Amino acid sequence: MEKNILRNIKGTNDFLPKEQIIRNRIINTLTSVFDCYGYLPLETSTLCYYDLLASKYAGGAEILKEVYKLKDQGERKLGLRYDLTVPFAKVISMNMNKGITLPFRRYEIGKVYRDGPVKLGRDREFYQCDVDCCGISGSLVEAEFMAMAVDAYNKLGIDIVIEWNNRKLLSGLIMECGIDEDNVSRVILSVDKLAKIGEDGVLLELKDLDSDKIKKLFGYFKMDILELDDCFRNSNNNLLNEGIKEVKELNDYLIKLGLTDCVFSPYLARGLEIYTGCVWEVFDKKKRITSSIGAGGRYDGIITKFINDGNNYPALGMTFGLVPIYEIIKMDMEMDNSSFYDLMIIPMDSDIECLKLANNIREYGVKVIVEMNKRKIKKSLDYANKNNIPYVIIIGENELSSGIVKIKKMNESTDVEVKIDDIDKMLEIMKFAK
Repeated sequence: MEKNILRNIKGTNDFLPKEQIIRNRIINTLTSVFDCYGYLPLETSTLCYYDLLASKYAGGAEILKEVYKLKDQGERKLGLRYDLTVPFAKVISMNMNKGITLPFRRYEIGKVYRDGPVKLGRDREFYQCDVDCCGISGSLVEAEFMAMAVDAYNKLGIDIVIEWNNRKLLSGLIMECGIDEDNVSRVILSVDKLAKIGEDGVLLELKDLDSDKIKKLFGYFKMDILELDDCFRNSNNNLLNEGIKEVKELNDYLIKLGLTDCVFSPYLARGLEIYTGCVWEVFDKKKRITSSIGAGGRYDGIITKFINDGNNYPALGMTFGLVPIYEIIKMDMEMDNSSFYDLMIIPMDSDIECLKLANNIREYGVKVIVEMNKRKIKKSLDYANKNNIPYVIIIGENELSSGIVKIKKMNESTDVEVKIDDIDKMLEIMKFAK
C-alpha cells in the first residue's frame, strides 16, 4: 500500500474516542432541547439528483460552486447534499398527500459536503444540525427559534450573541437608495461582509455602481428600528414597509421574552438567495471562533414553488454549527484526564466469574471492561493507568474462595475490601448511586 494514501483528504477528519465523546455530548444536548420544543427527528438521503440541488428554487448559483458532482452507472447526474434544507423541502413536497400534516416541525443531524475553502470551523465533510418548521408564518415562531437557540447554547455552556435582520427590509433599503433591481442581490452579498471588510471594502467591491447611493445605504444602516420606522413612515416602497413591520413585530417579541442578546443588524443578509424574511447568525461572545456558530432564516419560497399547487408553504429553519461548537468546547475542556471507563476487572483464571460480575455492575450504568488478553497483572494495571481508569478489581482463586475482592482506587493508590456479591457497597465505593 502506498504511504501517501494513508492520509485524510483536506477538509475531512477522523474523530478518536475522546473527541467523539465530546461530539456525542453536543448532539445529545441539542436533541434534548429540540425535543422540548416539539421538534421531531427526520433522516434524509445524502445522495440527491443534481437537478434537485441545482434547482432555481434551491440554494442559488453561489452554493452550486461547492457541490460535489458525480454520476451513477446509468449516467444519471447526482450530487452530494450541501445542506439539509433542500432535502427537507423535498420530503415535504413528496409527502404532502402521504400523511404529513402542517405545521411540521423536524430536526436532522447528518453529513453534508461542500467543496469550498477550508479553515478553522469550516470543513468539506461535516455534520450539519438543522431544525426546521413548515406551515407557520409570522414573527412569533421566529422569536421562539431564537429562544430555542439561546436555550441550546446556554446548555452547551457557550455565551452567544444573535445578530438578526430581515431580507425584505434590506432589499427595500437598497431599492430606496435608487440602486437598480438587477444589482440588489449583488449589493446584498457585498454589504453582508460589511463587518469584515468595512465601508471602503464594500465600495471597492461595488466600484462600478454609484458610490453616493452606496454611502446613502450606509447611512440607513446606522439607524435603529424606531429611526427607520420614522424615516420611511410615508414610503410607497411596499417591500420596505413589509420589512419594517416584520422587524418591529419581532423586536417587540424579543424584548418581551427578555432575549437581550439578540441584536438588530440592518446589513446582515445571509448570502443565500433562498431567504425571504427574517435572518440571523449566532456568534461566540468570547470570539474563540470569529465566524458564525449557527444561523437561520425564513425561506417561504422553496417548498411553495416545489409543490406549486396554489397554496403557500411558509418555512423557517436554523442550523447549529457542530464543527465550530466542537472546537469551542474542545478549547474549554481538559481532555487528557478524562476516561472512557469507570472500572476494569482483571481475571486470574476466573474469566466467566469476572464477566458475570461485570454484567451485574453494568446494569447500574457503570462503564466496565474486562481484561481478556491474559496479560500479566503489571501490564493490565499499566493499561488502566494510561487510560485513566479510576477503579480496578482483580479476581483470582483466593478472591473466589473467600468471597472478598479489593477495589483498587487508582488515583489514590489505595484498596478497599468488599464482598464479591455486595454490588451496593461496590457502587458506594466507586461513588455510583444505585
